[in-house]
Amino acid sequence: MTITKADILRQVEEKNVTFLRLMFTDILGTMKNVEIPATPEQLEKVLSNKAMFDGSSIEGFVRINESDMYLYPDLDTWIVFPWGDENGAVAGLICDVYTAEGEPFAGDPRGNLKRALSHMKELGYTSFNLGPEPEFFLFKLDEKGAPTLEVNDKGGYFDLAPTDLADNTRREIVNVLTQMGFEVEASHHECAVGQHEIDFKYADVLKACDNIQLFKLVVKTIARKHGMYATFMAKPKYGIAGSGMHCNMSLFNEQGNAFEDSKDPRGMGLSQDAYYFLGGLMAHAYSYTAITNPTVNSYKRLVPGFEAPVYIAWAGRNRSPLIRVPASRGMGTRLELRSVDPTANPYLAMAVLLEAGLDGIVNQIEAPKPVETNIYGMSREERRAAGIIDLPSTLHNALKALRTSDVVRSALGEHIFTNFYEAKRIEWASYASFVSQWEIDNYLDLY
Repeated sequence: MTITKADILRQVEEKNVTFLRLMFTDILGTMKNVEIPATPEQLEKVLSNKAMFDGSSIEGFVRINESDMYLYPDLDTWIVFPWGDENGAVAGLICDVYTAEGEPFAGDPRGNLKRALSHMKELGYTSFNLGPEPEFFLFKLDEKGAPTLEVNDKGGYFDLAPTDLADNTRREIVNVLTQMGFEVEASHHECAVGQHEIDFKYADVLKACDNIQLFKLVVKTIARKHGMYATFMAKPKYGIAGSGMHCNMSLFNEQGNAFEDSKDPRGMGLSQDAYYFLGGLMAHAYSYTAITNPTVNSYKRLVPGFEAPVYIAWAGRNRSPLIRVPASRGMGTRLELRSVDPTANPYLAMAVLLEAGLDGIVNQIEAPKPVETNIYGMSREERRAAGIIDLPSTLHNALKALRTSDVVRSALGEHIFTNFYEAKRIEWASYASFVSQWEIDNYLDLY
């Protein structure tokens, strides 16, 4: 449904909206916002694309001498948040970032995804759909309101805990998301204690990425209301499963789902385009992992034994490889990438995944044979014989691979690539020089 300026002005009046959040995302994936009073004068400025902010204060945006940036709101992202106080309601708009010259800003992750979508349309496709599966942990807050690593439950996968505070928190999150227009498909406890997952319906990739950012905001807000802290950190606790964000992807054209072919001679129900897209995802996996798994901590999740993928392979029902083809067919035919974690900037992750897949289609990259056996049970020699290689084991290795990939660098654009790479290089250098408690415990007495 298209939302107009008149619709917004009417809802501001009807719902007593007193403040408006103009939201955008920086290169590292953090949602930022400028909050303004919803007065007629300020609303006119916002809806005329004249709201300004200082871009030099945002990670990876611009230098101090070119700091004036404009926020162009996407009216279709208008949302009135289901919380407020006696001072009125708060609404929000997700914005694209433009330069003072009125040009799309090259460092805007959302605008960069739009650039990838333009390339997709040039190749004859109409949309790229994403169904994300973000996982998160709920931890208790201490008496000062700071997060701890103490969980409130002892539940496991799909466990039912009707008196559990975390279960009640998750239920309210679902209710709030529903009020905001999300179509929630499932909500359940995940494998690890304190871990949860809420799945919402797929959408075109731009809207889906907007939804991921709003989802994180809602989860953290409602968790705080219940005296808990929600984290999307990939691996907050040693010895248990980490949090992923499986990405279910499909391309559409004028005829429908371009990944579906009921007459597939290989019996998978996939089209040749799907196989080529899969081939591109496989060929560039080692190079785009720095984007889909962008923190030092991300690689503590990508280890054997905790359900996260470690090896670059694909399969149908087998859940141990990097990419899986879920059983649903017809309009639901899709590819599921299982390595992505929720610390990823969704706009950047989907731009590089889309361009990797499109490169597979353009250059007709053949996907290797599927691996339907448990890869975790294979020896290194067996994996090598099957042509299976490991994902990067550290952020350092992932960044080295990122530098060598023309496809992934092009998908990011030089501005985003340069600033992302430099920020992550500094992050790795800081981590590599830090003396951890593990080192003290293992070496201090020994040496």
